[in-house]
Amino acid sequence: MKTIYSNMNKDGFFHKALNMYVDGFRSMTVGRKLWALILIKLAIMFLILKTFFFPDILHDNYDNDDERAQAVRTALTPRK
Repeated sequence: MKTIYSNMNKDGFFHKALNMYVDGFRSMTVGRKLWALILIKLAIMFLILKTFFFPDILHDNYDNDDERAQAVRTALTPRK
């Protein structure tokens, strides 16, 4: 069976590092559950919380990109 890694040098750093991670993930038991928990928490944080608690204010308040860009410029530049 030919793999995508067959062209890599077997003694090279990247091949050894890749093998370490592949073997580590393959032999995990508790770690798989922990990684699943981490991925679920990230999905909740980025998909659900972002949707409900961080609305797109620029899109709601301004009609086009030029108005949005001007609003950002005025917010970032110091007022004298």
